[in-house]
Order: sequence, then C-alpha cells, then structure tokens
Amino acid sequence: MNELIAVALFTVLAVISPGADFAMVTRSSYAFGRRAGLSAAVGIALGVQVHVMYTVLGIAVVIAHTPTLFLAMKVLGAGYLVYLGYKSLTNTGRIVLAGAGSSQSGGWGAFRSGFLTNALNPKTMLFVVSAYTQVVQPGSSLATSLGYGLFMSLAHWVWFSLVAVFFSSTALRQLMLERQRTVDKVIGLALLGLGVAVMFSGVR
Repeated sequence: MNELIAVALFTVLAVISPGADFAMVTRSSYAFGRRAGLSAAVGIALGVQVHVMYTVLGIAVVIAHTPTLFLAMKVLGAGYLVYLGYKSLTNTGRIVLAGAGSSQSGGWGAFRSGFLTNALNPKTMLFVVSAYTQVVQPGSSLATSLGYGLFMSLAHWVWFSLVAVFFSSTALRQLMLERQRTVDKVIGLALLGLGVAVMFSGVR
C-alpha cells in the first residue's frame, strides 16, 4: 500500500507540473475545440505507455547508460518541441470558433501531437524511469509494474482532459481567440523555451 501511495503522489506531482503537454493541450483546446483537446489528452496518455513499456522491459537502463542514445533522444524530443513552438509563434492564420467539420479534422492532428509530444519528451522518460527505480520495489511482479504504468497514463488522461474542458469552454475560447496572436506567441515561446531547456540544460 505504501508503494502504491508513493507512486500515486509521484505521478500526480509530475502530471500537474506545467510543461510541453500542458501548452499543447491548451493550444489544441482553444483553437479547435473540446474534441481536439480531449484527443490530445488521449494521445498524451498513450505516449506515457511508450516510456512505461521500454522501462518495464529494461530498455531504459540501456538508454540511461548510453550517452549517445540518450543525447539522440534529447535532440529528437527538443527538436519536436521547437518545431511546435515555431509553428505557433509564426502562425498568421485567424481561427474562428470551430464547427463540427473543423473540430473533427483537428482531432486526429491533436491526438498525434499529444502522442509525439509525450513519447519524445526525455523528461517524461526520466519521470517514468525514476518512478520505477526509486519508488517501485525490486521484485514487483510484471502485472504490478504494468498496473502502475496504466495508473500513470490514467492520471495524465484525467488531468489533461480537465485542462481541455476548461480551455475549450465557449467564453474562454472566444476571449482567447480575440487575442489569438498574443496567445499563440506566448504558447510558441513557452514551447521553444522548453525545447531549448531540454537541449542545453541537464534534464532532472
């Protein structure tokens, strides 16, 4: 039970801390609506499973002890964040409140962005690896380890679904869309900053 509580607290604190996932869900929700935001949340939750699976299978140990592989993962993840930030920062198109068609078209793109943002994020990798090496006791069964991984995904899905619901409310969307260029620049700068931080600073 103590192990379960520790994993839960570790996960909740990691999930609610602002980062690339939060910025991406916010952008998807206010720009394309609730369906897109919820799709992004699902993508993020599935992205967590990528880290869980290779951690449980032991591949993370190889990555952590092979500087070249870890550096490659940092470069790939940071590059994707910079790409998303650049797109948001340089966006000149005006967005209107999405109808059914545009909401639907934004759903798949938001899901893909959510999945890639999380799956390529080395900070998520270190969170998952730390959870399994520092919190989960050695000798835990495979079923238990996978169960903790499912809990991590569920926590991400619930939190970012709430974020999506909040930022996709009609009144807030209208307010943000009226200030679209400013909002896009703030989100773009945040994503660029996160990408640069991942690239040039120690990931903790």
